[in-house]
Amino acid sequence: MFRRHRRLRQNEVVRSMVRETIVDPSDFIYPLFAVEGTNIKREISSLPGNYHLSVDRLQEVVEEMREVGVKSVILFGIPEHKDECGSGAYDENGIIQKAIRKIKEIDKNIYVITDVCMCEYTSHGHCGIIHGEDVDNDETLEYMAKIALSHAKAGADMIAPSDMMDGRIDAIRTILDENGYKNVPIMAYSAKYCSAFYGPFREAADSAPQFGDRKTYQMDPANSREAMLEIEDDIDEGADIIMVKPAMPYLDVIRMARDRFDVPIAAYNVSGEYAMVKAAAKAGLIDEKRVALEMLTSIKRAGAKMIITYYAIEAARWLREQM
Repeated sequence: MFRRHRRLRQNEVVRSMVRETIVDPSDFIYPLFAVEGTNIKREISSLPGNYHLSVDRLQEVVEEMREVGVKSVILFGIPEHKDECGSGAYDENGIIQKAIRKIKEIDKNIYVITDVCMCEYTSHGHCGIIHGEDVDNDETLEYMAKIALSHAKAGADMIAPSDMMDGRIDAIRTILDENGYKNVPIMAYSAKYCSAFYGPFREAADSAPQFGDRKTYQMDPANSREAMLEIEDDIDEGADIIMVKPAMPYLDVIRMARDRFDVPIAAYNVSGEYAMVKAAAKAGLIDEKRVALEMLTSIKRAGAKMIITYYAIEAARWLREQM
């Protein structure tokens, strides 16, 4: 006698009753790109439907988020001035610091996560302090700690360092604790790969390196066991949440991490993944809604509890329509 698996697929009611993986708008973290200036809402050409926003236009997107049930953002800033040490990243009146304060003024219940890195703020586009053509790991840690502290002082709910320097979580946890921010959690970009899927983001954040590449600090795409070492070290140093980035090409890494570690896992559905789906939909090759929701479901099914995605608002709206 064979099993009749189709019995539990007869209609949407029974399919929903036995569904193993549920994607909800509260799972999404929406990336926002804040820029200097006023009255700016400029679509990012490589990320259609996403915008560079001046601080005075942030209210519009916060209202959209509230409408569809997305409760968290991750902030990226594009400063007017860049220098060798990325001083704009830790300026108390820097673009990120102003954006944090503005969002909290608009709605104190929006959960604000800040990307902590130097690449958007340095004249050379690398994620740390450069000596010759090498990023100095230990000197960079001092700057990463300063940036994180400035974000916490501005009101950030969570700090998310993305530079991939060794020891950065310990440096950030130490400075936060010493300055009274013991309750500010850290989401570590723990397994951040040196991926070709970041192309559209580098246009959006104006963060492409001016020379060389990031292979000496971001992970080799061929390695998965090494990712477990990175994650383990970040947890030991005080990370509250770990992240795998990108998501889709590294679902196996998400699953490995879920099976091995008990901390919450985030995954970054990155710009290249989003842009490919958008381009294929524009060409009439796919059903964008179905493909996007299937992609997000696969990320959660692999083991991610939260998903950073440029689809956050669109996907949340689609999910609400299905209810």
